Amino acid sequence: MRSFGFLLSRRWALFALVVVVVATATWWLGQWQFDRLEDRRAGNDVVRTNETRDPEPVADVLAVGRRVAADDEWRLVTATGSYDTANTIVWRYRTDGDGAPGVDVVVPLITADGTALLVDRGWLAAPNNDAHPEIPAPPAGEVTITGYIRQDGTGDSIRVTDHSTRALSSVTAGEAIGRPTYGGWVHLRSETPPAAEPLRAAELPELDNGPHFFYGLQWWFFGVLAVGGFLYLLWEEWRSGRATRGPRPTDPVKAERQARKQAVRDAYRAAYEKERSGPGRS
Repeated sequence: MRSFGFLLSRRWALFALVVVVVATATWWLGQWQFDRLEDRRAGNDVVRTNETRDPEPVADVLAVGRRVAADDEWRLVTATGSYDTANTIVWRYRTDGDGAPGVDVVVPLITADGTALLVDRGWLAAPNNDAHPEIPAPPAGEVTITGYIRQDGTGDSIRVTDHSTRALSSVTAGEAIGRPTYGGWVHLRSETPPAAEPLRAAELPELDNGPHFFYGLQWWFFGVLAVGGFLYLLWEEWRSGRATRGPRPTDPVKAERQARKQAVRDAYRAAYEKERSGPGRS
């Protein structure tokens, strides 16, 4: 009777362990992608809501030393002040929609009470490692801007060195310019009066679901494939019975043929020995 005792062998135990690890990992990776999908959908809902709201005064939404709330990202605010061009910060390693290298030009807007608002005025084509490209001047004097709120960057890249950075944060930028600075920063949408040579304005994010759904299905498919392959090989092993039936019985026809060949070889050998030991042999 066939049994599943072969599963207790070392080979099958290791095989089963590998399949369990692979299936668990692919399930986790698939669930991670679906969680990212839900986060993206939630973020898209925030953008859709905020981009249609009327602009609010910056002081009603942002504050010095306060992080930007997730529900306020991409919300429109207005502010009036003058650009502090002497403290312009070059945000390096930025690309446009076609992947061309460039920088974002960030200029603090000094409001009436002396608080600075970091304004990303737009993108400028330049080598990625260029910390001091030739930057078109912003409007002089009093300026009123409207822009989209963004959250501060994090990590080691937010350091500001020689008025350039690889990621933008109001914390390190405020320390570099030596002024109290609103938390977060603003992507410029419009400014009055307009600049003589405007920079390329930022685009709103694409509000699609991205590839997360199909990536999640792909990971789960790999897990099902691993389990299915294991079960198929298990069934094959059980069906053939190689692990429990021992040596396979010899084919009778083949055994008889081999016996005849051996008998002929034995006869020739006996005749040869008889001839060697016959009369006249020493």
